[in-house]
Amino acid sequence: MEFRPSSPEVALEVRSYFVRGRNALLTRGQFGDLFVDYYLHLADLQCQQADREDRIFKQCLVALTLHCAARPWNETIAWTLNFQAPLLNVFVHGSNPLGTVVGRCFSEDVLEGEKQFFFADLARQGQLPHRSSLNFEGDNGFRAAETYYRQSEQRLGRFFELDDEEYLFLSAQPDCDQAWLESLSLEQAYLLEQEEELSFLESRHYRWECGCSQEKLMAVLAPSMKSQAEDLFGPESSLRLSCPRCGARHLITRETLEAFLRKAS
Repeated sequence: MEFRPSSPEVALEVRSYFVRGRNALLTRGQFGDLFVDYYLHLADLQCQQADREDRIFKQCLVALTLHCAARPWNETIAWTLNFQAPLLNVFVHGSNPLGTVVGRCFSEDVLEGEKQFFFADLARQGQLPHRSSLNFEGDNGFRAAETYYRQSEQRLGRFFELDDEEYLFLSAQPDCDQAWLESLSLEQAYLLEQEEELSFLESRHYRWECGCSQEKLMAVLAPSMKSQAEDLFGPESSLRLSCPRCGARHLITRETLEAFLRKAS
């Protein structure tokens, strides 16, 4: 199957370049419109996040998106990060085949512990999924992602926040100038196009989209409904469920789920 970018009529364009002489891959994008979609999603959920939680989530979302744009077209990637200060779980998901990113964070019922955990899940068509895990420190999503690169990718990765909600990511390629990448400052990152020789590679487009639906959730519930309907619903006539990927709320009635099962049989 050949993977192609999604339609350019989407919120975010990520451009990638090869930094000649340094052997590094650069991905960069202006995330303002994607953040607007994220805030509209929160408004639909009637949810408001604290400033610190909002900052951490957006850092993780940006890092995951720029990481996806630096990866092969057939990969779908999910990161789950457990922060202890503040006590927060962040989930971000990106699909290169679909050109979508989505995520959520929550501060209720978060596991407390001495260490912070980062789980990275990778799926490629026709291959078994892969998971890696590591510990990280601090409350910065970019620094957490850089730790992931050092420990799991076994190479350097650096994230920089520029002006006007523009971000860039540099990842080491074979024979990379490690000392240059390690010591690169924010001021130097601003001047990359002037100071370094960049070769444009491609543009990829991403939109905020989960794809969850009542039908998909009912398909997940169907086996339990067939075998233990009374345990599933108890005395209630409906279930209120939240999508684990985006937090969207869905109401599924027993009558609707029974009709779904009859139609599927």
